[in-house]
Amino acid sequence: MKLYRFLTGPDDSGFCHKVTAALNKGWALHGSPTYAFDAASGTMRCGQAVVKEVEGKDYAPEMKLGEQ
Repeated sequence: MKLYRFLTGPDDSGFCHKVTAALNKGWALHGSPTYAFDAASGTMRCGQAVVKEVEGKDYAPEMKLGEQ
């Protein structure tokens, strides 16, 4: 089964650490990162899709994808 997550966060080192942690748990980058201005908070926000293949599991909407 293939899992998909979209990681988001402010444009700071915390976002890079979030993506790095996912990569080190076996997730792979999927597509290009995104970058947008959040007018409500006056900050730049980043996003990156990641995917992961897992065996022996069936998808369920209540899955905690970050724990896979």
